[in-house]
Amino acid sequence: MEWKISSSYSPSEGVFVIFKETALPGAFTIELERRADERGFFARTWCQREFAEHQLNAALVQCSISFNKHKGTLRGIHYQTPPFEEAKLVRCTSGAIYDVIVDLRQHSPAFKQSFGINLTAHNHTMLYIPEGIAHGFLTLGDNTEVFYQMSEVYCPTHCAGIRWNDPLFGVQWPFEPSIMSERDRNYSDFIPSVPTAPCSQPTAPC
Repeated sequence: MEWKISSSYSPSEGVFVIFKETALPGAFTIELERRADERGFFARTWCQREFAEHQLNAALVQCSISFNKHKGTLRGIHYQTPPFEEAKLVRCTSGAIYDVIVDLRQHSPAFKQSFGINLTAHNHTMLYIPEGIAHGFLTLGDNTEVFYQMSEVYCPTHCAGIRWNDPLFGVQWPFEPSIMSERDRNYSDFIPSVPTAPCSQPTAPC
């Protein structure tokens, strides 16, 4: 049997991730630097040293996946309250989502502003979300899977959220969701001076 040998690159020869800060300070889109050849491509998705060099929380302690059967499913917009605030690294591993973050840090110049981006299994783009920023997404197709890495363990007594269509934030979704939990549907209007109450009946996370 004849083997076809590729010599275009070695995985050890400087494969990096590409950080681009969003309009929300400390939140970054992260793109892969691909090393491609006839087999496909190799890319790094996570490097503790690189994240720390960009002053991002590199102590990610928990991973989860969210599988969504139908297009139009909305999850969010969620966050955890102190002392369990969490940073997240989010990517879509199957299908596509419109991913949204909202800045709830009252000291931030982007307080109450939002940012949205398409994350797909094809583009491999990730979104880094620092502590104090809420997160949610809308599925753009059926059978969509989302992968999370978090800096804090899930704490059901400190999970909180803002409503997807709260007029204070004016998030521009690509279309109206058709599926969401009752909890997400019924969050009260956000009042900046009043912390959002934790879930009275904790359920599963995002």
